[in-house]
Amino acid sequence: MTMEVIMAYAARPSDFHHGAVPARPAKRVPRPGLFARILDALIETRARQADREVGVFLARRGYRLTDSIEREMNERMFRGNWNSPR
Repeated sequence: MTMEVIMAYAARPSDFHHGAVPARPAKRVPRPGLFARILDALIETRARQADREVGVFLARRGYRLTDSIEREMNERMFRGNWNSPR
């Protein structure tokens, strides 16, 4: 009658990295300059404002998005006159 013996083994880091080359440290990505950050903030602000204006415009039209309403939104977006009645 043979008895099987189970033994625990704790692996050492050298067991897994035998002959491996250590990775290079990651390169830091330079932070954008002041002008780039200001420009990004202005663009993001304008995009949020445009989203709000489109939402209000669609709410006034009963949230219907037809071809004519989409055309009118594009015209107003390029001209910038959201307050003029049409």
